[in-house]
Amino acid sequence: MTVCDDAARAFTESFGGEPDGVWCAPGRVNLIGEHVDYAGGLCLPIALEQITAAAVRRRSDGRVRMVSAGFDRAETDLPSLRGRSRVRGWAAYAAGVLYALDPPGCTGLDIAVSSNVPVGSGLSSSAALEAAVALATAELYGLPTDDAGRDRLAAACVIAENEYVGAPTGGMDQQIALRGRAGHALLLDCADGSVEHLPFDPASHGLTLLVVDTRTAHRLVDGQYGERRRAVEDAARELGVATLRDASSIDGLDDPVLRRRARHVVTEIDRVCLAADALRTGRIHDLGTLLDASHRSLRDDFEVSCLELDTAVAAAHDAGAAGARMVGGGFGGSAIVLCDLDRVDAIEAAVTDAAARRALPAPGFLRAAPAGAARRCR
Repeated sequence: MTVCDDAARAFTESFGGEPDGVWCAPGRVNLIGEHVDYAGGLCLPIALEQITAAAVRRRSDGRVRMVSAGFDRAETDLPSLRGRSRVRGWAAYAAGVLYALDPPGCTGLDIAVSSNVPVGSGLSSSAALEAAVALATAELYGLPTDDAGRDRLAAACVIAENEYVGAPTGGMDQQIALRGRAGHALLLDCADGSVEHLPFDPASHGLTLLVVDTRTAHRLVDGQYGERRRAVEDAARELGVATLRDASSIDGLDDPVLRRRARHVVTEIDRVCLAADALRTGRIHDLGTLLDASHRSLRDDFEVSCLELDTAVAAAHDAGAAGARMVGGGFGGSAIVLCDLDRVDAIEAAVTDAAARRALPAPGFLRAAPAGAARRCR
């Protein structure tokens, strides 16, 4: 049974009857370009085969009911979305989309959710939920769903996460969930929302992209992420630029912490440009050294790595990886490893053994294949 089937079944069991439809959206992994989306930078994510599905049906009484396996059921009404009694927990990501979209003619929804995107692993399960609900709402209430429409839906999902949930994230996750393309990475310009689809087929080069879930959950609303974002914004102000994307140098920064934070952003944007050029010309092996440099920068300058991530990256290298780095917001979550197909078993064993030696959680693994964007699945 598929994730979409699970969502439909959960809907019938919880609400009775059939949904108007089932929509799904993918998780994501970012090849490179971490913590630069809110600085007007460039990112290079891919959509994953792992998805979140939302079975949805319109209501006529103004109520919004939400269920998801393993989580508490949530219920509210449309006026409350803009009041003080906001939904909390997992359901806030779905309710926040309705808050941001405020779809004309909407008189309530029932929503049942199922997912195989690991929660808390840095693969953006929250954006997958937001994108699935956003696309469902758009199709049910006649909002545009072409590429420009999906860009606007992604913007609404960012509002949901920033204003309603209170997580100060950028817009990369929502963009790839709604605008990704199978077999491609998405070069996203976070300054203007423009995109370029770049071919990404590591298997044709004898490679694979392995995701290592350290099983150390991260939370983006615990303050650390917000502190990093404020530091980036402070650095831009001191340099007299709108965003660090516009900074030609960081020489005007005297504070050592701001200088390190800014150095990561500026150099990471440069690495994304080099990675994009490598994909355009079929030089996928060149990504390895860029991934390594990105991890060092995130660990040393941006200081968002942790023991679990550093252990996984180091072990993968020792076992012959072409390159590896932490991904996502940091403070836990996942790492990615670019490696030869015939090295996967050895790398998985090495990473698992390294975690055990340090008494860390046993990691999980999946091979990342670039998949398509949010869509109706039933």
